[in-house]
Amino acid sequence: MESIVNAAIKPVMQQEQIPGMAIAITVNGQAHYFNYGVASKETGTAVNENTLFEIGSVSKTFTTTLAAYAVASGKLSLSDKASSVLPQLRGSAFDNISVLQLGTYSAGGLPLQFPDSADAPDKMLGYFKQWKPVYPAGTYRQYSNPSLGLFGYLAAQSMGASFDDVMEKTLLPKLGLKHTFLKVPPDQMALYAQGYSKDDQPVRVGPGALDSEAYGVKTSAADMLRYVEANMNPLTLEKPLQQAIAATHTGYYTVGDMTQGLGWEAYRFPVTLETLLAGNSTPMAMEAHKVQWLNPSRPQTDNVLFNKTGSTGGFGAYVAYVPSKDIGIVILANRNYPNAERVKVAHTILSALSK
Repeated sequence: MESIVNAAIKPVMQQEQIPGMAIAITVNGQAHYFNYGVASKETGTAVNENTLFEIGSVSKTFTTTLAAYAVASGKLSLSDKASSVLPQLRGSAFDNISVLQLGTYSAGGLPLQFPDSADAPDKMLGYFKQWKPVYPAGTYRQYSNPSLGLFGYLAAQSMGASFDDVMEKTLLPKLGLKHTFLKVPPDQMALYAQGYSKDDQPVRVGPGALDSEAYGVKTSAADMLRYVEANMNPLTLEKPLQQAIAATHTGYYTVGDMTQGLGWEAYRFPVTLETLLAGNSTPMAMEAHKVQWLNPSRPQTDNVLFNKTGSTGGFGAYVAYVPSKDIGIVILANRNYPNAERVKVAHTILSALSK
């Protein structure tokens, strides 16, 4: 396995000038770690499986798991209208937009990012109140931080606490993740990798509206692999959490060959590299796509690959796993490099392991 991973990773690190990478692979319940380069060019600290990386939008899968846990606990319904969960939104477009539509980016064209003028916790509700849909709710997928962020915000509201509190005190402990944070504590800062921007400047993610919900998780390869294993084999978890994971794996609609779950995006396995690249392409992130709802929505179990990319200004992450084969991979880097390169690496390694 080491030769397969080295052959896939080393050329990409060189080509993309990535200072450090942590790769974690699970095969039949066995964890394998491969660490490369440095967590910080300034200190020269080597990457290991406990190095903390920003995972950007892979955070969305934690947010959707939390929301699905709220549903399994009887606190929230995916069919609720957003304004019935958050009364401040009454009289806005959110009277006609469901919690599920927010969680599947199909609310009607919420943008990829908040406009700068609304990208602060005290401005975001005002933004949502005046926002006007571009499409009828439920007709188009438009990948969006505000959409998924509001989904998480509503979930926390339904549980009667702040999002950070419910995530750090309820969900993460229940998943057995002791090394996963929204705010890295002072005693863990030495493990927090330094990210590097396109022009090689040191950078870490800054505050923004719904940042915890949409892109705020910092975690290690070891914890992410534990999370992947919980997604593939949830039977060791408490019942509501098992139900929550099943809900995030449920297919709600399709766009081309991609089936949209909650947070996770799914493909029939084996999947061609071309199909996986198309599903993780810039057009998929930046453009609106007409959706085909699955009626009824259904759990995806047999031979399905689940995946999610994530990026911040200085980090790039990718996670993919195939429950029916009991294989999964986590790829963390302290530079934001193209999704296509991450997908190619994962596809190469998973294809070799699934033979």
